[in-house]
Amino acid sequence: MKRLMKVLGNIGVVVLLAMLLLVWIWLPWQGVLLAVAGITAWLLLTRSGRLALAATRIGVASLPQRWGASSVIVVGIAGVVGVLVAMLAMGEGFKATLGSTGDDTTAIVLRGGSQAETNSVITREQVPLLSTLPGIARDDSGRALLSPELSQVVNLVSRSDGTDVNAQFRGVGEQAWAVHDKVRIIEGRRFATGKREIVVGQGAQGQFRGLDVGSTLRLGNQDWTVVGLFASGDAHDSELWTDADTLATTYQRSAWQSISVRTEGSAGFEQFKAAVADDPRLKLDVETTRAYYSKQGGGLNTLIKVLGTVIGAIMAVGAVFGALNTMYAAVATRAREIATMRAIGFRGLPVVTAIMLETMLLALLGGLLGGAIAWAVFNGYSVSTIGSNFSAVVFKFHVSAPLLWSGLKWALGIGLVGGLFPALRAARLPITTALREV
Repeated sequence: MKRLMKVLGNIGVVVLLAMLLLVWIWLPWQGVLLAVAGITAWLLLTRSGRLALAATRIGVASLPQRWGASSVIVVGIAGVVGVLVAMLAMGEGFKATLGSTGDDTTAIVLRGGSQAETNSVITREQVPLLSTLPGIARDDSGRALLSPELSQVVNLVSRSDGTDVNAQFRGVGEQAWAVHDKVRIIEGRRFATGKREIVVGQGAQGQFRGLDVGSTLRLGNQDWTVVGLFASGDAHDSELWTDADTLATTYQRSAWQSISVRTEGSAGFEQFKAAVADDPRLKLDVETTRAYYSKQGGGLNTLIKVLGTVIGAIMAVGAVFGALNTMYAAVATRAREIATMRAIGFRGLPVVTAIMLETMLLALLGGLLGGAIAWAVFNGYSVSTIGSNFSAVVFKFHVSAPLLWSGLKWALGIGLVGGLFPALRAARLPITTALREV
């Protein structure tokens, strides 16, 4: 019975520590600052705190003699933080790329009930009807800034490993350059209407082979010439663009999949959306391009975040055990030193605090090292993944300050748990027994 109670007690302690660790991880920076201020005040203003600081100085001074063992904590926690920050930076980069695509004054029109361009069909007869609706911006000639578009998935060869990868081949209308005003030609020229000419995004050029300006591609059993390179800083950087009618002829398309519309500001968008809803001939859905592209990445971004957190948590468990082993060994080798301090007046609380502060210092070093490695290696690193149209979306890892801060809190949380039990053992070690150890 006593053994069962002991096991249950140990399980309860582990569960309590796990809950405290979760609270610490999700604690906002104001709470962390308040906790640090409280601990600092206790260390500086109380007798027990000053004794804890003195004991900590003794332990830190002996770290060079134990650096081989202590590096296990630093390296282990650095690995946890590096992997965690890198995984979350991938999700942040993907989210930022889709979130920066479009704006609140550009509308995308899809068939009613469609969630993406791939399952949307808009008849050609509906385009003239849309162009007459209120709220649409117009150019100097009075033409509606409206671009009927097609999305065709094509196979291109990856630069990295030579495998076939899906890419988005977009056919756009004559007004596309005014509607998608972030798109800028940075090399070569725009494609000509009615010709099999392509302009490619700089992200696609970096990920796929054969997209240099002047090269020829075989797509849809036809030869296409790359005449230009464009940059947009968003998801369109992953695409290939050509004339919509030419793409429709090549792939035998009789209808459009989406229509992009430049509206007269936010008020114009609402006016246009209401006009589409009120016209019984148009069974179409309208939303801003910003909302549409942000929604497309929501599921994948959540998956990346959950996966990164789970992997980080698994690695964190390993790092905690590494810290426990290292600090238990440190306490064992310093048993006589700790017993001597307790014999001359250091109580249990200062000793516990000193061991904890030493472990937290090593955890802090590991967290800083892991964050620095993640930033140096992954920040701005370009990769691609499958987007909503089953084609590659090129994006860059984004190692932000909030992610580094989160990684640092994980490191300190691991140090807190890893140092607690060795610290308690040091405080409970019988003085007479420890003093007799060699």
